[in-house]
Amino acid sequence: MPPNRSTPLSVCQLNQQARRSLERDLGEVWVEGELSNVTSPASGHRYFTLKDDSAQVRCALFRARARFVAAPLKDGQQVKVRARVSLFEPRGDYQLIVEAVQAAGVGELLATFERQKKALDAEGVFANARALPHPPRRLLVITSATGAAVHDVLAVLEKRWPLVEVTVVAVPVQGDKAAPAMIAALALLNRQTRLDAQRDAVLLTRGGGSLEDLWAFNSEHLARAIHHSRLPVMSAVGHEADTTLADFAADCRAPTPSAGAEQLVPERAALKADIAAWQRRLGQAITARLERDSQRLDALRARLRHPRERLSHHRRQLDTLNARLRRAMRQQWQTHQARLSGAARELNAVSPLAVLERGYALPRDARRQIIRRAADTTPGQRLTLRLSEGSLSVEVKRRYKQ
Repeated sequence: MPPNRSTPLSVCQLNQQARRSLERDLGEVWVEGELSNVTSPASGHRYFTLKDDSAQVRCALFRARARFVAAPLKDGQQVKVRARVSLFEPRGDYQLIVEAVQAAGVGELLATFERQKKALDAEGVFANARALPHPPRRLLVITSATGAAVHDVLAVLEKRWPLVEVTVVAVPVQGDKAAPAMIAALALLNRQTRLDAQRDAVLLTRGGGSLEDLWAFNSEHLARAIHHSRLPVMSAVGHEADTTLADFAADCRAPTPSAGAEQLVPERAALKADIAAWQRRLGQAITARLERDSQRLDALRARLRHPRERLSHHRRQLDTLNARLRRAMRQQWQTHQARLSGAARELNAVSPLAVLERGYALPRDARRQIIRRAADTTPGQRLTLRLSEGSLSVEVKRRYKQ
């Protein structure tokens, strides 16, 4: 029901109706402008003013949504905000309740990034994959001399592996001069003959920021310089979610400067623990080997005898073998003697001489062929008769069939 215009409204009622009308009629909008008066109270909320050349509007980014904004908000920054139009009733302030913040021009930058990435990939600029020395003898850090990244890197190196020789090559890491300066620094390092690509490494790094802040690391000229570097290069730019063309062109990438330093060198404490563990295992292996060898030595000592004792042992064995040989020879002789006697008796039983002794004679012709049948002789033929004792010469007078 429409309000009664004759009845005056309280200020509170007026502001309530105004807020409801704004939220209902305008709803959620995208607004672009420049940040100013950015404040960050302890509550975690963010308050700022969004302005252009002709007007301004107050904005509130509450903590629940502020944690999704990675880059810090800074005065003078050109942004786009997605917000609900509302009104702060206690003061009657017209304001925007911000849901998301995006750097102005991000869409165009992202399109440029994707276009350059595709072209460089086709060129083979992203083909590097050399292994960096671990740890490197020298670490050449290309970064800002005053940024947080260099302090983080040096702190990690000092804690984990203070033996590495670190050289900081100071360059701007943001703005138009940053990319040419980094390219020049990389070229200078590659010209130094004392540097060894097998033992030294380059760390290209800076802390986090908006896409515009990191844009120098999306230079296609810098990407090519990294690709052609004689020295292996690690890129550690921004936060974990940030990705630049330098990351793709480098031999390896780390999500943050600190993580890059951690990947480049071992942890001294962990290495000491590993060495101690190896020493324990080596000691255990040596002890086990000594115990095995000692046991073998004891076994050999038990088998070891004096030569005189071994000689006496062999002499006793020889005497025993000689006695066994004599006994075996005697048994063999007796056995063969018995077998020979038996064979002689068997042979004598079938011997022709034994037959002759029983009164038989053995006739032979002139060719000494034995005569077995009377038909094999002729009258007048002379034969020789073998008797048991002596022989007779006889003449065949007559043959008989029976």
